[in-house]
Amino acid sequence: HPLLDALEAAVGDAGGEVLEMEPALLAKVTGKDNPQAVAGVFAEFDTTLDTLDRSSADIWLVAQALRDPGNLGTMLRTGDAVGAGGLILVDDCADPFSVEAVRASMGALFTQRIARAPWEEFHAWLRQGEGETGGQLVAASLRDAVPYRGAPYTAPCFVMVGNESRGLPEAYEMACDLRVTMPMKGRADSLNLAQATAIMTYEAWRQRGFA
Repeated sequence: HPLLDALEAAVGDAGGEVLEMEPALLAKVTGKDNPQAVAGVFAEFDTTLDTLDRSSADIWLVAQALRDPGNLGTMLRTGDAVGAGGLILVDDCADPFSVEAVRASMGALFTQRIARAPWEEFHAWLRQGEGETGGQLVAASLRDAVPYRGAPYTAPCFVMVGNESRGLPEAYEMACDLRVTMPMKGRADSLNLAQATAIMTYEAWRQRGFA
């Protein structure tokens, strides 16, 4: 296929190695019964906060104690869709380079910056930027929160969600510049974490004219 020829040429030009194998062997390598035609092996990225340029994007995603790699990958896809700068993982989170997270990202792993840091380090980094805060920290919360629609999102906006079952610690929420809530009509106690992230980030993007 012409695309495969181009891919192989690009890998060779970058100093990589191309290996051809039988479908049965590729299935074992990828752990899938019906693997796609190509699989890649890459070195893990540098995930320190110093690699991020907060001025490079108006929206950033932040997850604290995120445990589900599927949610992590979905958040990366959302970040790609809204043109976010990347995803910052705070405290003990799922591995963004795990098989499950990589699959769920559907390639967004390569379009979004990823950083990992404990809360204290992240909060200090956020507040040391230019201006008063270096960025607006927004949390999904029920504590003194305003409706997510029409809330005053400002750039760079860091949209933060907490652990799937416990949410954000109260101290983290109170350290945010803005806390927003989403209406719910059903009986479930909360939205899926990745869905809530998408709703908030699309509203922040909408306010900027989808630019």
